[in-house]
Amino acid sequence: MNADPLEIQKFSDVAHHWWDTNSEFRPLHEINPLRLEWIHARASLSGKKVIDVGCGGGILAESMAKKGAIVTGIDLSEKALKVADLHSLESGLEIRYQHCAAEEMATQEPGQFDVVTCMEMLEHVPDPSSIIQACATIVKPGGLVFFSTLNRNPKAYIHAILGAEYLLQMLPKGTHDYAKFITPAELAQFIRNAGLQIETLRGMSYNPISKIYSLNSDTSVNYLVACQRPL
Repeated sequence: MNADPLEIQKFSDVAHHWWDTNSEFRPLHEINPLRLEWIHARASLSGKKVIDVGCGGGILAESMAKKGAIVTGIDLSEKALKVADLHSLESGLEIRYQHCAAEEMATQEPGQFDVVTCMEMLEHVPDPSSIIQACATIVKPGGLVFFSTLNRNPKAYIHAILGAEYLLQMLPKGTHDYAKFITPAELAQFIRNAGLQIETLRGMSYNPISKIYSLNSDTSVNYLVACQRPL
């Protein structure tokens, strides 16, 4: 299985905090409107069959369902999935959550989804290229795939680890492993190897003074990629 048991356990241990906007998941809640609107502007989610790979507690999955998407969420943390399922019931949303790896879903339901999202997940697995290949298999020809991850350079280390985990304490210490960060060039190669075409590359920045996130052209720390599977 393309997963680190310690990573799964790390997120399982704090799964009960997933929907607490003042918890360690606060950054996810704050960036979610940005990434949702970025995805929706390109994919027009209403009526689309969407799968969120590494859905965790369902923050992005629920927001896409509210846009009218038919959403499936998969993850390897059973505790996170239970939290996601319960919250979707409380929210009155019909979302299919499944304890399943991306590679397993690629075998079970190849070419079945209009849109695939895989956000803030690639930097937590041993082999991100395998996840990307699975996403390319899951999406329909002509469908869209969205990734987001962290760049690997000194600035990213300072901002994402020293800044976010130690100085600002926005995330628990040990949330990220710098060695697993992925440069845009590496991600682009993985994407091409999987047979996908890159459509858009965007950066995401955080201003510690205003405490506001924004999408821009600066991909030096956090960045997002939109891809398409050719027809």
